[in-house]
Amino acid sequence: MSAPILDSPLPIVAAPMAGGPTTVALSTAVASAGGFPFLAGGYTTPEALAAQIEPLRATGHAFGVNLFVPSRDVVDPDALAAYAAELAPEADALGVVLDPTPVADDDRWEEKLALLLARPVPAVSLTFGLPDRAAVAALRAVGTRVLASVTAPSEARLARDVGVDGLVVQGSDAGGHSAVHDPGRDPEPVATTELVRRVRREVDLPVVAAGGVDGPGAARALLDAGAQAVAVGTLLLRTDEAGTSPTYRRALADPAFTETVLTRAFTGRPARALRNGFVERHRGSAPVAYPAVHHLTRGLRQAAAAAGDADRLHLWAGTGYRNASDGPAADVVRALAGV
Repeated sequence: MSAPILDSPLPIVAAPMAGGPTTVALSTAVASAGGFPFLAGGYTTPEALAAQIEPLRATGHAFGVNLFVPSRDVVDPDALAAYAAELAPEADALGVVLDPTPVADDDRWEEKLALLLARPVPAVSLTFGLPDRAAVAALRAVGTRVLASVTAPSEARLARDVGVDGLVVQGSDAGGHSAVHDPGRDPEPVATTELVRRVRREVDLPVVAAGGVDGPGAARALLDAGAQAVAVGTLLLRTDEAGTSPTYRRALADPAFTETVLTRAFTGRPARALRNGFVERHRGSAPVAYPAVHHLTRGLRQAAAAAGDADRLHLWAGTGYRNASDGPAADVVRALAGV
């Protein structure tokens, strides 16, 4: 077995959930319970990220930061404009005006990388592809362990070749965005346990397994398959410390929502969400254009959350969402670890 990739008493990782659910309070609660939390560096400014890092650092617990690797996709402006026209009735219903101008956005990658080099953290995970070897080497040179998110053995081999310390192996059952390096590809519908085994056969790097963690049994199966730790996100969404919006929380508990599906409708990247009206009306319509579609729909989604309109909100959720419940995050961590 490889040396431990993350320094925590329990093999439970709080997955980074960008856009609100991951908070300093949630990360602190997970760490205090013995888990390893990742702050969500995506969709936030370097200044706001720094303001989250320092109070978490002050606790003395180990933690990590997740970054989005900038997209190299070329956006078709005509396809984006056509999708904006299709979404116009949704926007009108919420009093929102959509701007179809493609937004070129690297999520301020260079500034966030500079922050983490100047103020190193124990671990950094990378999502949506891989940076160059120089960026990975720079992080490692300041004592940070670098993990790459992968969804297939082929991606794991590429990650190994840029010099990362470990892998986050994400199965297709995971909630929210798939970490596929190619946003035009859907993740293969294979059990996360099997995906972990396939990756471990080909790449000799420590693995954190993510996707389909709906309880202690699933966590134990992933550890038995060769993962060093198990990442959980969906089961934390309803916890007391999460920043999940009230509309989102209610939807996770609403029996009217009966399944999750993969969709590009909200962001132009495959993501697993509760099936709602927006997903049904626009399934298959969105161009493969991340983050352009994310920016196109952002105001609409914010308005839906404020209005309590779960029919038009991106309700990211993994397949185990029915097992999410109210209560302290520490209870989730300890239950998954069997302590």
